[in-house]
Amino acid sequence: MFSKVLCLAALVAVVAAQSDHDHGHHHGYSSQHISRHDGKPEKVTVHVKDKHGHGHEIHDYYAHPKYEFEYKVEDKHTGDHKTQHEHREGDDVKGFYSLHEPDGSERHVDYHSDKHTGFHATVKHSTHHLVPEHHHHHH
Repeated sequence: MFSKVLCLAALVAVVAAQSDHDHGHHHGYSSQHISRHDGKPEKVTVHVKDKHGHGHEIHDYYAHPKYEFEYKVEDKHTGDHKTQHEHREGDDVKGFYSLHEPDGSERHVDYHSDKHTGFHATVKHSTHHLVPEHHHHHH
């Protein structure tokens, strides 16, 4: 999961930078921050039986997953505006993301996940209404 997020953040940054470079505009930017705090890997032994009933051990290493990342893209030329922040401590993941929809509204998603309740997300849409100006004619 972490490597997928890292790849996505890098891809977003490259696309945003390439877009600005190709069009000669320097109005957009992207930023990202990733902190990993995984624990020390510990050896885990699992006893398994094959289809013939013979037992054997499988050894693997497990490190307590802990990370935090965030990224942001703001490109006035293309209208691409998005941000995301996520924090993981073991099996608990919490985060949010927001983005500007093509219709001008903003989507805000708060999410969390753990091994007991699964994944849950709350989605909210914000609409920015344009108020027309009234011109008063003075005679």
